[in-house]
Amino acid sequence: MSRAYELARQHRTHPNPRVGCVVVVDGHVVGEGAHAGPGHAHAETVALDAAGDVAGAIVYVSLEPCAHHGQTPPCADRLIDEGVARVVIGATDPDPRVSGAGIGALRGAGIDVEVLDDTAARELDAGYFHHRETGMPLVTVKWAMTLDGSVAAADRTSRWISSERSREDAHRLRSNMDAVVIGAGTLRADDPRLDVRLQSFDGPQPRPVVVAGRGEIPGDALLWKREPIVFAGYQLSIPSGEMVVVPDVDGYPGPVEVCRALADRGMFDILLEGGPTLAGAWWRAGVIDRGIVYIGAKIGGGRGHTPLAGVFESIADADEVEMEMSSVDGEVRISFRKKV
Repeated sequence: MSRAYELARQHRTHPNPRVGCVVVVDGHVVGEGAHAGPGHAHAETVALDAAGDVAGAIVYVSLEPCAHHGQTPPCADRLIDEGVARVVIGATDPDPRVSGAGIGALRGAGIDVEVLDDTAARELDAGYFHHRETGMPLVTVKWAMTLDGSVAAADRTSRWISSERSREDAHRLRSNMDAVVIGAGTLRADDPRLDVRLQSFDGPQPRPVVVAGRGEIPGDALLWKREPIVFAGYQLSIPSGEMVVVPDVDGYPGPVEVCRALADRGMFDILLEGGPTLAGAWWRAGVIDRGIVYIGAKIGGGRGHTPLAGVFESIADADEVEMEMSSVDGEVRISFRKKV
């Protein structure tokens, strides 16, 4: 099953789930495969095609085999037709078209089915599970800050608070995302590309997204070469990409509306890299689920900008989170998620 999970992680497949599959006959792996995305064969089909005769085989698959007709035939039917003896499933599919139906079809055909429903199976595609269960994308906020809590200097410069290795780690984070979101202020100040710049990376780049208030949108930004999605409360003329108008909330495109629009476009893993104003608005709107913070070996002296703009009235206003800490090149990396 660990190998099935490893295979599933090889591709970004949204709006389809990440799935890996391993076929075992007489204790030997005879076939394996992963789903590569919409329009491609499902992991079970790839593995079975590679395996040949699988009568009596044990099949390990990270997610419940589908039992409905989509762009491809049901995988549960293929497993039944091939005469496999046992199927071990990492997690039940939360998609209502599948959930329990694939397991039921396999058991109805006399196949022994074991469902693990373990945390690892959900975490390898947390965005998919989150979307199917809530209708919203999984949003991760990321920032780098000084030891005394500033994400930018008073003049709004922020390069480079964290080390080169921390920035490489952040690019690995980007590589697993469907979209990277910034505000127009960050676009003006930093002129970012929002792409993955790792020598070993050859996958699809995340879609750049700009959330615009009433400020100017620079027409010569590097980002226009990457066909961004731009959200605003009114129609804008943009050099390239897609313009989406959503209702304003406090002068900015509503965070909930932006997230729903991205989910409707098959983007379930969202990385928020905007500045304090955007991050604060999204946190207060309740759309941020997780976060990654890099604490650089620098002290700003208390004159910079805090990560989430807004007034902290009382400790009673604070949200509790679960945290994990690690070290990257002598700096601190904190991952956190909201307590459920």
